[in-house]
Amino acid sequence: MLLALVLIASLACNSAAPDGSQRSSSNDRTMEIERTVPLDNNYQDTRPLILFLGDSVTFGLGLPPHEAYPSIIQELIDAEGYGYKVHNVSVSGDTTAGGLRRLSWVLDGDIHVLVIALGANDGLRGLSIVQMQENLSGIIEQAQSKDILVLLTGMEALPNLGSLYANDFRGVFRDLADEYDVTLLPFLLEGVAGNVEFNQADGIHPNTKGAQMIAEMVWLTLKPMLRMDSAR
Repeated sequence: MLLALVLIASLACNSAAPDGSQRSSSNDRTMEIERTVPLDNNYQDTRPLILFLGDSVTFGLGLPPHEAYPSIIQELIDAEGYGYKVHNVSVSGDTTAGGLRRLSWVLDGDIHVLVIALGANDGLRGLSIVQMQENLSGIIEQAQSKDILVLLTGMEALPNLGSLYANDFRGVFRDLADEYDVTLLPFLLEGVAGNVEFNQADGIHPNTKGAQMIAEMVWLTLKPMLRMDSAR
């Protein structure tokens, strides 16, 4: 039940094409664009960027933009005096294929860190693990070609797809982290998935408390990366 909730949490209201790419309605596209605007609406902001590329959990489905966990991380960044700006370019229902396809136009600007929070929808739909790994590899390689640090967040596959699929799915994130020497957060929804206290009324998407918990967990992993980046 827990793993099912983890994966359903990333399923969007949008539909996906057979190859796993994302189809977005005009309303969804408007919401997506709103999330990409700098959080303080200051278009002259010259701080280096932290880009969040994810699905509905990272998008903050069901929450106002300022309560999505990337926005909370911006607050933590500001509170601790780190000079970085968060951009959330996540799309509800996105797969790794969708993230790779749109990477060329979102990977623009003075980006220093890319947080990849994709893969859950691949698992939910039982898509090819090999293809998922190739898609994530493509995203990581494009980021590293621009000297961008990468934080890869892991997810879990549905148990009814079998233990072999689930184990191979989980292993993709670990293997990619090792292959490309990127930072790995093994499970984005650790302690949140399946817990009614941290999810919205649908029992699926994180509520404000859940988003806060995710933000604090991600921040513990992200903060050392910002120190490393500042020292380069």
